[in-house]
Amino acid sequence: MLSKTIEKALNNQLKIEAYSSHVYLAMASWAENQGFPGIANFLYSHSDEERMHMLKLVRYINERGGSAVIPELEKPSVSFDGITQLFESLLEHEKNVTVSINEVVHECLEEKDYSTHNFMQWYVAEQLEEEALAHDIIDKLKLIGGNAGGLYMFDRDVATFHQNIGNGE
Repeated sequence: MLSKTIEKALNNQLKIEAYSSHVYLAMASWAENQGFPGIANFLYSHSDEERMHMLKLVRYINERGGSAVIPELEKPSVSFDGITQLFESLLEHEKNVTVSINEVVHECLEEKDYSTHNFMQWYVAEQLEEEALAHDIIDKLKLIGGNAGGLYMFDRDVATFHQNIGNGE
C-alpha cells in the first residue's frame, strides 16, 4: 500500500512524464513543419516512449492501492530557433525530469518504501540514457554547424542513429 506522500510524488511524476510526451510531440510537429522528417520521426517515437513511461506509473500507482490521477497539461513550446536549439531545450527538459525522479527516489528512502524505490530505479537508468542521447545529438549538431548539407544528412541518419543507440551499438 502506498503512503499518501509516495502516491502524491508518483502522481507528480506521472504528470511530468505526460508533459514530456507533449513536449516531444510539439517538437516533432515543429521539425516536420520545418522539413526535417527524420528528426520528426525520432521525436514522435520519443513522444510515444514518454507516454509509456506515464502509463507505467499509472499502472504501478493503481496496483499498489493508490489512485493514479490523469493530469491536465500546460501547452509546451511550439517554436524553436533551429534544430540545435530544439535539442538543447530537450536536454534542459530531460535534466528537469531527472531532478524530479531523484526527488521521488529520495521520498521513497525517507518513507522506507523500498518497493517503490526499486521500481523507480528503472526511471533513474532511463534518464541516464535520455540525457546521454541528447548530449550526443547536440555534439553532432555542433560539428555540423549551420551547414545545410550536414543538416540534411543528419536528418536522414537520425532515425538510424537512434536505433543504433537503442540497440547498444
